[in-house]
Amino acid sequence: MRELSIFIDESGDFGPYERHSPYYVLSMVFHDQDEDIGAHLDKIHGALIDRGLPLDHAIHTGPLIRREQDYRWMDLKDRRSIFRVLVDFVRLCKIQHTSWVFSKRDLADSDRLITEMSRQLGAFVRQHYDFFASWDRIVVYYDNGQKEITNLVNSVLSALLGSAEVRRVSPADYSLFQAADLCCTLALLRAKIEAQGLSATERDFFSTEKLSAERSLRRGYFKTLDAKLF
Repeated sequence: MRELSIFIDESGDFGPYERHSPYYVLSMVFHDQDEDIGAHLDKIHGALIDRGLPLDHAIHTGPLIRREQDYRWMDLKDRRSIFRVLVDFVRLCKIQHTSWVFSKRDLADSDRLITEMSRQLGAFVRQHYDFFASWDRIVVYYDNGQKEITNLVNSVLSALLGSAEVRRVSPADYSLFQAADLCCTLALLRAKIEAQGLSATERDFFSTEKLSAERSLRRGYFKTLDAKLF
């Protein structure tokens, strides 16, 4: 019985456009359950323990970059290494992903944003319907972090993929959900580079002695993600 897992995460809020929150990002990660990722999970768990984090810690890339929450006591080197561990996990696993970046400046209110998200998600599923129909079972994982996304997942995916099962997930339980978080963050950073530019915190996190943050992201991170595009 062939089973497809879909992990969904988001970045942003449904409030009005503000300079510090100009985008809303939706990402999906696809995994064939026949593809064993156990060895890659062991590497993530080992990296967490080595840095004093619990085995079931869920990596949150936004706070990791900004040195917030569980990472406020970590130095830059350790935070970068954890970020890289998650990037390598995505690079090595046989998964695919897709992301949408919505400009809140162009979609003036939450109703228009939700409508556009529904339209694009629906168009994506219809475009690739043969792929989705080829699976015996599809399980969609979301953490119910925002009710608007929960409603969107249930309405659009259930309508177009009647056999899809939607489950609530805890980020700590699935590294593939954390991979979706990474996809959101990198999609957001790419949009920021193309528009208003990175924040000082983001530039500090990704810049190296030889490369600017923008070049470092393009060479070491966006390239990895692009190789896994659905």
